[in-house]
Amino acid sequence: MTDHTEFAAVDAELASRGFTRMVFELDRIESLLDLLGSPQRAYPAIHLTGTNGKTSTARMIDSLLRAFGLHTGRYTSPHLETVRERISLDGEPVSEERFVATYREVAPLAELVDQRSSEPLTYFDLTTALAFATFADAPVDVAVVEVGLGGAEDATNVLQAGVAVLTPIGLDHTEWLGDTLEDIALHKAGIIHQGATVICAAQDDEAARPILERCVEVGATVAREGSEFGVLRRAVAVGGQVLSIQGLGGVYEEVFVPLHGAHQAQNAAVALAAVEAFLGAGARRQLDVETVREGFAATSSPGRLEKVRNAPTILLDGAHNPHGMTATVTALQEEFAFSKLVGVLAVLADKDATSLLELLEPVLDSIVVTGNSSPRAMPADDLAELAREVFGPERVQVAEAMPDAIEAAVAETEVNVPGELAGVGVLITGSVVTVADARRLLKR
Repeated sequence: MTDHTEFAAVDAELASRGFTRMVFELDRIESLLDLLGSPQRAYPAIHLTGTNGKTSTARMIDSLLRAFGLHTGRYTSPHLETVRERISLDGEPVSEERFVATYREVAPLAELVDQRSSEPLTYFDLTTALAFATFADAPVDVAVVEVGLGGAEDATNVLQAGVAVLTPIGLDHTEWLGDTLEDIALHKAGIIHQGATVICAAQDDEAARPILERCVEVGATVAREGSEFGVLRRAVAVGGQVLSIQGLGGVYEEVFVPLHGAHQAQNAAVALAAVEAFLGAGARRQLDVETVREGFAATSSPGRLEKVRNAPTILLDGAHNPHGMTATVTALQEEFAFSKLVGVLAVLADKDATSLLELLEPVLDSIVVTGNSSPRAMPADDLAELAREVFGPERVQVAEAMPDAIEAAVAETEVNVPGELAGVGVLITGSVVTVADARRLLKR
């Protein structure tokens, strides 16, 4: 039996590879997987890329596949509380025991690869290898795998998956992927391999072009949102929304999805099309509607407009780029009727903080800016300076630490609205790290 100290030691060993160190080339991960006997070839895969919505879509695909009786492995990143969340079997994070056992098998081979290479394997390389080995060992019927960053040179792109999914593409990680939508889409289209089926969310023309060119180049079949599938109707419901979805195989009515926002409806349509493609549904064959409803109803996506407290309502949302924040703000306006909403914002230094603040300004009464636990966090005082320009000094507070920021925001909701706490809320956003920090404090 593994005790927690053994898992903590493995976790620390992994972290020592540099949590944020990025090296984009596939040679090292390929060498490691060859030494492991190519575990990624042991099962078919659905591979996802895009700028926003990857994790929510991956979780929906996973839930749908399990409803159809398949054993699933799911690999997503980053994690909120523990690295084990990145590697799920049948919807649950792997146990500490299994994580440690797989690490002990992989680590000596990783050292061999490190000795032969100019650069050691990254943290992400190693968690990717751990995921693929875990899935082969389980064994799973299908792996649902999200890229770490980009696509073509991402460590996960050793999969050469039969189904490739592209969620909406926007500007993010421009220092790595280029500063135009076309450049970014070109990177992401790299997950499309010979003969694959591609499920593509609606894209700007600039992003769609390189994706379609790649499909032609490798003989991939593409299904596009708005042409072959999409959301026909959506209605806000208690705890989420009810959708009518045009799938590849027909129309699926009365589908309840327990997540908020038009962007999650779009993710649901993409997820359903991916599962239809994987299970062979299409023009003449529709999936069982009841099973589809069951799969969607069981979906969750922590840290995506997730309600963690009542009175006041506290929502956590990991939006960290303008594209994602636009979706969050739209969902807030459509689906929540707050008489007063206070924001808590902490962002990473390389993000477009001014755009995030400008998007939040119309929906927030006031904002508390703070830092998060990432070494790349923007200092609270720098963020405050930007916030005062957008919100005006009287609507901005600064708190050095997250607990103080949450306390200040909650106190702010109590001002002027005695007895009306049901209609007031706090939104904590700006980064997945921000959400993880807040979740640890609020979900005890």
